Amino acid sequence: MRRSEKGYTLIELIVAVAIIVLVSGAASITIFQVLKGTETNNSHMNAVRQVQNAGYWISRDAAMAQSIETDNLTSPDFLVFNWTEWDSENEEIYHSATYFFEDLTDGTGKLKRSHWSSAGANEQTFIAQHIYYAPGDPDNTSKADYQAPVLTLQLASLVDEAREIREYRVTHRPNI
Repeated sequence: MRRSEKGYTLIELIVAVAIIVLVSGAASITIFQVLKGTETNNSHMNAVRQVQNAGYWISRDAAMAQSIETDNLTSPDFLVFNWTEWDSENEEIYHSATYFFEDLTDGTGKLKRSHWSSAGANEQTFIAQHIYYAPGDPDNTSKADYQAPVLTLQLASLVDEAREIREYRVTHRPNI
């Protein structure tokens, strides 16, 4: 090349291409990690929400219950609560709420609540999904134990690879 001609040498072009390849490779890896992290976080937050929702409903019923059954229940039943309330005419209304699992696959399924009352209520409510219930895995599974007056409840949720386990201790309200 003559001194008056302007341009890039072959070595300058190779260095520039190498720098561009390194920068784009690093950017691709970063984007991949952000997307993978977001998916993992979404799964974990979903597991947390499922456990919290189930804990809320069960704690609510356990606080009102006059009797709680955790043992000798036939599958798919998980918990049974019974309580009595009085209406405006001072008539007794009996309630029963049964929590049970549905569509258990590999230990993970839906938790539902069946509520019956002598006043005519007969309803089922979807409580949570991805609840892990595998009695053969006692440390990680959902389980309940009632030693009057405290219900100790461990709830586990498994969403993809994300697992959330929470323990609740509920004391029922005293009868007045």
